[in-house]
Amino acid sequence: MSVIDLRCRPAFLHDFFGATPGNAAHQGARWLNRRVGTRGADDHFERSQTQQGFLAEVREAGLEKAVVVGRHTPAQHLPNDTIHGIVHGHAELLGIGSVEPVLQGVEGALAEIDRAIDVLGLSGIDLEPGFGEPARHPDDPLYWPIYEHLQKRGIPLFLMSGPTTPDPAYNDPGRLAAVARAFPELKIVAYHGYWPNVQQAIGVAFRYENIHLVPDMYLFLPGSEGYVQAANGFLADQLLFGSSYTFRPIRQSIEDAQLLGFRDEVLEKFFAGNARRLFGLV
Repeated sequence: MSVIDLRCRPAFLHDFFGATPGNAAHQGARWLNRRVGTRGADDHFERSQTQQGFLAEVREAGLEKAVVVGRHTPAQHLPNDTIHGIVHGHAELLGIGSVEPVLQGVEGALAEIDRAIDVLGLSGIDLEPGFGEPARHPDDPLYWPIYEHLQKRGIPLFLMSGPTTPDPAYNDPGRLAAVARAFPELKIVAYHGYWPNVQQAIGVAFRYENIHLVPDMYLFLPGSEGYVQAANGFLADQLLFGSSYTFRPIRQSIEDAQLLGFRDEVLEKFFAGNARRLFGLV
């Protein structure tokens, strides 16, 4: 079975993911591994300290593609050139770039989108409004020129959501409706699937078919049953797999997802078919 993993951030990317053994951030990353359901040893976490270890994890899991996700927030910047350097020359890797119009200015962010796609060969753009200073919702007018540009160019938009948003008030799926309505051709992907606000996220995705949910590691936590139930019905083309590696082993996440009750025909879409369509790989 082919699998495309929509969310990978190996430890060597940044201290937040555990890049420096022995420091407090490394211990925090190890804690999160155990918090979200790692079984047994966390060898996957330790070997993700290097590019070689990450590639070994991807290949041993048998992935068709692993998507390495950038980030640009006031607190953490994973530059697009860094993401390019990781994925370039590896057919099994795709990169997602990032912009931050508050820090770059809107025109600067638009120029960086074009550079990330046209020069660096990345496959989408990540925005993290709830992590900004000040925090914003995705329907903030600041982002509308970004959305217009992405829609015009056919570039997928990836948004951060979920319980790690510093203020939980900004983990509100309802605020995505205005964006989906105003930009119906924009492919919108919500990382973390707005967990634990599962029913609200599903409701917005029911109304707007251009919204895609990637619950990734939260798919295995309490309350996530709604994602599976919805995927076995109307959400079959809008739910995608992500391991959230390095916080969860890739192979274990694949195996655990197969036990959640997805119908067989839905599993193919969930694991690979929907992602191929999203990235134009079909």
